[in-house]
Formats: sequence, structure tokens, C-alpha cells
Amino acid sequence: MALYSSNVAKDADNAVEILQEALTLDDRGRMSLRETPDLMELRREIPALWYVIRDRRGRELRHGPIPPEFASIGGALDQVSQARLGYLIDDDKATGARLKRVDTPYGRVQILTTEEGRVMAPGRASWLILSVLVTVLLPLLVLMTLVTLIATPKVVRWSLKSLEPVVDTARKLDVEQRGARLPEAGVPEEVLPLVSAVNDALGRYDEGHERRRRFLVDAAHELRTPVAILNARLESMPPSPDRARLLQDVARLSVLAEHLLNLQRLDRSNPNFQPIDLVDLGRQTAANLAPLAISAGYELAFETVTDAARVAGDALALERVLVNLVQNAIEHGGNSGAITIFVGRDSGHGIIEVSDQGPGIRPEYREKVFERFYRVRGNQRGSGLGLNLVRDIVRLHRGSIEIVDAPRQGACFRLALPLARSQHAKLGTDRDVTAAQDGA
Repeated sequence: MALYSSNVAKDADNAVEILQEALTLDDRGRMSLRETPDLMELRREIPALWYVIRDRRGRELRHGPIPPEFASIGGALDQVSQARLGYLIDDDKATGARLKRVDTPYGRVQILTTEEGRVMAPGRASWLILSVLVTVLLPLLVLMTLVTLIATPKVVRWSLKSLEPVVDTARKLDVEQRGARLPEAGVPEEVLPLVSAVNDALGRYDEGHERRRRFLVDAAHELRTPVAILNARLESMPPSPDRARLLQDVARLSVLAEHLLNLQRLDRSNPNFQPIDLVDLGRQTAANLAPLAISAGYELAFETVTDAARVAGDALALERVLVNLVQNAIEHGGNSGAITIFVGRDSGHGIIEVSDQGPGIRPEYREKVFERFYRVRGNQRGSGLGLNLVRDIVRLHRGSIEIVDAPRQGACFRLALPLARSQHAKLGTDRDVTAAQDGA
């Protein structure tokens, strides 16, 4: 339809070709036209069809309203094989004409006729459309395909590049970090509602966490008073097995309250660390807990191979770590053997090890015991918070804790804390050096 409306499908040579095929000789040897189907169709499409057919001897066959500007051409163009004729008359374009010398059954003749042609035949139109498709549309289609496959992903990546700060911030989000939000500046409008929804969810999470924290703090404080009163009343009772068991239960309640308070006290983003000597801390803890360990049937020993192992930390928190580890050994060490607190240094870290000679902890449970409220056996006594508190305190001090096999039968909790900068100059490990000296 586009080709037809723009006259592209009009074939200027079509009228010449139809006249060429229709030209013949009559009985008298003169030029005449047979009424072929194409010629009849051409007459229907062009009612004002005109033509001048001239042979080499000047004989002519004329028909129709020949424009005056072409009627007198005569033999002036006998030496021209083909031409398109037309000119301007009073700023108006004159009707064009097509001149072409062709071979016919009559002989070689010159045909001058209108340049208007009938709509080209379907086969020729199909060939034209196919030519346009192959030379114009197909290259454009290939180009568009390449753009889609190559350029589109790059454009998408470029348009989403503004999300990189959002992605980086999301990767750094921590469950213990309060007030963190994804940046909304520069985010595409299509993605902004999602980022805003995530920030709203983070805000609700912060509010819920703060409510939980306040509840735990209030509950722990409220527990301390009745526990203290209950402990005082039990102390005033006459000695008996029931009184001893009740005192142990009250002591566990007191420890649970202290655990809750310590958990909330450590929930802060900027802890105020002070220099601490792990050797002094380990020696003092061993002295304080020795009576408790001895009464439970253990020997409590303190060992060190270094004069000092200074770290930056919270003294009360690290003391709680050692107390919890020793109490855990007392609880699960089988009420016999020795509990050892060892302090040393190793590759820029201060090392504390608390080991016992009990049944130990199977490898499949060594990570799970640090989870909150986890117990290896469901009927175990305790709150399930002690070792979780230990791990949280160690992480707050940028350290690590793991459970390894004890030198002798039992469990060994190995704690590593980064040494203060003044301690980094000393190379090697004191424990290994001492061991070598002992062997010598």
C-alpha cells in the first residue's frame, strides 16, 4: 500500500512494454495494435492513453490526446534510443512522456507514450518488495538484533550503576547494627519504592529490637532483687541437702540475670576498651574460682609461658568470659580431674585456653554449643546463654573462639584476642619457645 500510494509501484516502462507486445502488422502490411488483455487493462486504467509509434521510414501510428508539446517531435529524436521527456511551462510541470526504441514483430520502432504506467505485475512487485527487504529492511533487522544482544545489557548495567552504593551498604548490614539504612540518593525512580520499603522494614526492626532490649534489661533488673532476697533467706536456713540444692538453683538464677544484663551492656557500637593484661586476668580468675572448683571435686590450675599478654578490651566482659568457661568446665567436666587456665601468645594474638578432663564435646556439637539456648542434651541444667555470651564478647573484641581437643582427655576452649600494638614487636610464640627450652 505504501509503494502504491507513493507511485513507486507504477512502472514507467510498463506502457511501452504493453504496446511493444501488442504491435503487429495488419493484412496490408501496416502497423496495428492487437487488443491484448494487457492493452485492454491499460486502457481501463489510463482512459486518456496516448502514444506515437514511428518506424525507421517515418511511418507513424498515433492514438489518443497527444500533448501538443510532444505531437510535433516527429523524427527529431530518431537517433535517441530512450529518454524521459518533460519540462516546466508557466511554472507548471508538463505531462511527462517516455520514449524508447524497441524491437517488435513489425521491426525496430520508436514508441513515445505517457510515462504513466499501470500498477506493475504481482511478480514484479514481489521482486521489488523482496529487493527492498534484502537491501534495506534485513540489514536494519540485523543491526537491531546486534544492538539488542550487545548494547542493551550495557545500557541496563549503566542505568543500574547508581544502585552500587545500595548493594554495598546492603552487603555490610549486620543483625546487631542499629540505625543502618540503604541510601536513596540517586536511585532510579523504578527501584526507589523497593529501597524505601526495605528502609521502612529496617526501621521497624530497630524499633522491635529496642523494645526487646528494654524488656530484657528491665526483667534482669527486676530479677536481681527477689533472687537476692531468696538467697538471703536460704542462707539463714539450717544446713540440709535441700538447702544446698536450692542455693545452687538460686545461684543459677543469679547467673542468668547477670547474663541478660551483660548481653545488653555489650550491645553498643563504640565500646570503651582499656589496656588489659591477660596473664593478670587469668591468674585473678583462677584465684577467685578455686574454692568453687575444689568444692565440686576439681583441681584448678593456672599456667602461663609469658610475662604479659596485653590486649585492648573491657575488663569486666573478659572476666565474664573466663568465669563462664570455668563454670562450664565445672558443670560438664565430670566432677573429677583438673581444670586448667592457660595464657600465652601466638602470631600477634593473646591466647587463653580453658581445658578440663571430662568427656569432652563431640565435633558435630562444637559450633552449636555457642548458639543461644542450645543444649547438647535436653535435660541439661543451665540457661543456654553462657557460651553464647562468651562468643559475643570475643567477637566484640575482634577475636575468635573455638573448641579443640584438650592435651589430655576432655574439652579445650581456645580464645584468641589481638594483642595491643606494643606487643606486636615480639616475634614467634612464647609457648613454643618455652617448650623448646624445657625440652633442651
